[in-house]
Formats: sequence, structure tokens, C-alpha cells
Amino acid sequence: MTIFFLFLCYFLDGDGMKKEIWIFILFLIVSFFMFSSFQEEDKLVVGVQKKSEDRGIFVSYIELGNYLRGKSADEGKKVIKQMISNIDDLGFNMVLLQVRTFSDAIYSSDIYPWSGVISGVEGEDFGYDILDVFIEYCHKKKMKLFAWINPYRIRGDEDISDISDKNPAYSYLNTDVVYVGGGVYYNPAKEEVKDLIVGGVDEIVSHYDVDGIMFDDYFYPNDEIDLKDFQAYQEKNPDVTIDEFRLMQVNDLIRRVHDVCRQYDVLFAISPDGNIENNYQKHYADVKLWGSSSEYVDYLMPQIYYGFYNETKAFVSVLEEWEGIATEVSLFPVLAFYKVGAVDTFARSGSEEWLKYDDIIMREIILTRNLRQYQGFSLFRYDYLFNSELETSTTMAEVRNMKKILN
Repeated sequence: MTIFFLFLCYFLDGDGMKKEIWIFILFLIVSFFMFSSFQEEDKLVVGVQKKSEDRGIFVSYIELGNYLRGKSADEGKKVIKQMISNIDDLGFNMVLLQVRTFSDAIYSSDIYPWSGVISGVEGEDFGYDILDVFIEYCHKKKMKLFAWINPYRIRGDEDISDISDKNPAYSYLNTDVVYVGGGVYYNPAKEEVKDLIVGGVDEIVSHYDVDGIMFDDYFYPNDEIDLKDFQAYQEKNPDVTIDEFRLMQVNDLIRRVHDVCRQYDVLFAISPDGNIENNYQKHYADVKLWGSSSEYVDYLMPQIYYGFYNETKAFVSVLEEWEGIATEVSLFPVLAFYKVGAVDTFARSGSEEWLKYDDIIMREIILTRNLRQYQGFSLFRYDYLFNSELETSTTMAEVRNMKKILN
């Protein structure tokens, strides 16, 4: 741009004063194009792909239910093998597998019951260990597997009738250890809850050859669950606010989980809300502490589910915020493939972006590669990449464009 500017100036005719005026006008024109409304794209610098780049695909309980429910062990294993092949063929090398969604398990556990997502009835053995099969096929393909856990959720609605007596939550029903309201959740402030979650992680890392453990962004479920615990704590610690109390409870759990993972040389990651303010105002997830210390997590995997034109939270500015936070841990952004070809209502004036463009994910990957603490990226989630019923011309074009930079 500067060379172009000087070149034009050299060939301008007229006396000195006129030339100076033309130079000033050209300066304004060039400045306009350089700092126009599409500033996000101006920052699109091609990042150098690192040899150790991790590329993950999230496989949630939704996929597990859709693809494995009602199938025999042999049929299920064939489905899993095909899922791993699909991910590998696309050029990805990591699976983030949801192994515990509702205080249950898709693996053989002495703590949690077999998941009703697969069998239809919680506690009913579906005849094979899904986590073990995923690990086997992933490692044959030289792919990593992270076991994804939702630590506090017991149910997504308030129906407790199908919670089996094999579920550790069962014995806590009608106590302040379990809260029913907008769902069913463990109380994060209870020591028995922390012991339960840490013990569940210990069971996985000591019995399965997983490469990592991952928690998602579901931490504190609401503002009522621990009020009695806070009041009791505040009697001895009157200067502590309820926000500080809640951050303390989550931090204590996270540190303990990290210690267990470290004992078995397993990585620990957290995938928090991409909106940093939400982590403090809603989830009580102390992401600034986790990112600036080696004592809590190994990876931060923020869910940066924004486009370049998002009026409220634009991708580049959010990415820069996370880079400022993750100074001591690896940064592994999660990108919103599920938004491809859809209206993004909360983006306001940028709501049509994912419909209009078919190279957003590609451009976002390029940008993430410039992060100082970059470890890789991941996409949410499997179905939107491989389910033909969700396939559109936009998603197909987005995949084609993305593959151009997956060497």
C-alpha cells in the first residue's frame, strides 16, 4: 500500500502546492481503505502451521445417542470405527468424546451408571465399553482422545423419575447436595461433590489410556444452589463475597482434578465460554487465573463461537482477549462449525455472515495459528461435518475451503 501511494505521488503533475494537496487527498483515500469497517480482515495474517498442531472434533452425547442407540456391540463398534475414519480422512487428529453427560458413563465404572443415552434406560449395560473402543480406534490412527466430562449436570430438565439407584445422585435427592431447578445439578460448594468428581476423573485416568480430560463450560448452574453454604462460610469469613466464594469452590475442584491428571501424565483442558465476562458473571470460571498459572489446566479451549462481523463480539477481538489471558498454558480455540450456513441471531447486524460467506472457519483457523500459546483448534461438532441430513452447499464449500489449509 505504501509503495502504491509513493508511486502515484511521483507521477502527479502541477506545481508544489497542487502536488501537496493531491498527496493529502491520496493519503485520506488510502487511510480509508486501510481502516475501513472490515478491519477484522485486515488482521488476517497467514499463520505458520506448527508440526504439532492438534485438530479436534467434538463428539457429544447427541451423536452417541443418534448413532449408537439400539445397536448391538458389533454394530456399534463398526459405527465408531467409521466415525474415527471420517475424522482422520478430513485431516484431524483428535477426538473430544463426551463420556459423562448426566452423572453417568459410556464406560465401565464403579461410580457412575451406564448411560441411558445409549441404552434408553440408565444403568442398563449396553454390552460394550464405548470409551475403550474409541480409544482403540483413535490410537490405531495415531489420533489423541480427550474424555469430555460435564461435572455437575445430572439432568437437563427437572424430571428425577429416571435417575437410577445406581447413580450417585440418587442418594442425595431431597438434600442440598443436589439441586432441582431448571435441571438437576450437583452443588459445587459441597465437599462430597468435589470428591465424587475428582474420584470419577481418577477412575478414568487410572484405567483408560486417554490423552486428556476435558471439562466444558457448565459450571455454576444458577444463583441459588449454594446460598446456605455461602451463609455458613461467611459467618467465619465476613469479608468474602458470594462471587469470590463461588470462584473458590470451582478453583478448588479444578486444581484437584489437575493434580490427579498430572499423576498419570494426562493433560487437563477446560473449554470455557468464549465470552470472558460470562465466565465471571454466570459460570464462576476463573479463566484469568487458570491461564496465568500452571497449577490448574494444561489447555484452555475457549468456545469462540463468533464471526468476523459479529456486532457484539467480533472473532478477532475475542481471540486477542484470550491470548492476553493464556500466558502460561496452551491455547486451543473451539470454532463454531455448527453456525455454518445458519443465521446468527445474537450477532445483530452480522447475523447473515454465516450464510453469506463459506470460508469463515478457514480464516479463523489461519488467525488462531498466530497465537503465541497456540496448540491447535477444534470444531463443534461432529454431526455438522459428517451428517448428510445437515449438509448444505454452504457447509460443503466451507469444508472444501478449510481443507486447503490442512496440509
